[in-house]
Amino acid sequence: MKHRKNSHPIDNYVGKKLRMRRTILGISQAELADKVGISPQQVQKYEAAINRISVSKLWDFAKALNTNTEYFFRGYKD
Repeated sequence: MKHRKNSHPIDNYVGKKLRMRRTILGISQAELADKVGISPQQVQKYEAAINRISVSKLWDFAKALNTNTEYFFRGYKD
């Protein structure tokens, strides 16, 4: 999946982690979208770092994916 060229590296990283966790759990974009109350297209945009994820939405994703918000930043080298 391509990431937006002008996005901040942390946005790309968090998007990749979101996709990785969703894939590991075998959840489709549509299923995740339904769990957090957004469209599947919005999940796709978050994963591709086209749109930035708000803190509240990151919290929702963490709950829906049985993890904590720290997961999305773990391993990031600044």
